[in-house]
Amino acid sequence: MTTSPEIKLGWREIVRDPVLLLAHGLGSGLAPKAPGTFGTLAALLPWLWLAQLPALGYWALILAALLGGIWLCGEAAQRMGNVADPGGIVWDEWVGVWIALAAVPDVHLPLQDWGVQWLWVLAAFLLFRMFDILKPGPIGWCDRHLHGGLGIMLDDIAAGIAAFLLLQCAQLLMGLLVGLL
Repeated sequence: MTTSPEIKLGWREIVRDPVLLLAHGLGSGLAPKAPGTFGTLAALLPWLWLAQLPALGYWALILAALLGGIWLCGEAAQRMGNVADPGGIVWDEWVGVWIALAAVPDVHLPLQDWGVQWLWVLAAFLLFRMFDILKPGPIGWCDRHLHGGLGIMLDDIAAGIAAFLLLQCAQLLMGLLVGLL
């Protein structure tokens, strides 16, 4: 879905340009293979801080990251040669997985008490990556029909929402099952 040949930038050009550096997930999108997966993994580090915020603050930062990401990803794609969705741009993965991770229960516990929460983090990560890679239904539609910064961001936002909703359903089902036992 490239509008013109991608300009190959070296890591030096990317790390020296704040827009490209942030769009590349502070360098995590520079992985030679599976940059989206590495970018998503890197997003877990700032999420540990984000998760400690009250819900309103968390969602406000997600909204700001989403809206700012539309400009950021669009601008980075322009600087890379007007590429529709360069693989190294992973800011969209960061925001998408943060949406999925909002479903992790009891995130305000101290990290040493997390126990089963890490399984929810793993589930959020895996579900987000699955939806982002396979792009079923509306996620694929967004990927194929929306362009620019909005197009780069929205398929990952949709993947994050799909993972979030599935995790919420799993928690509800588990709660019902526990209540029945």
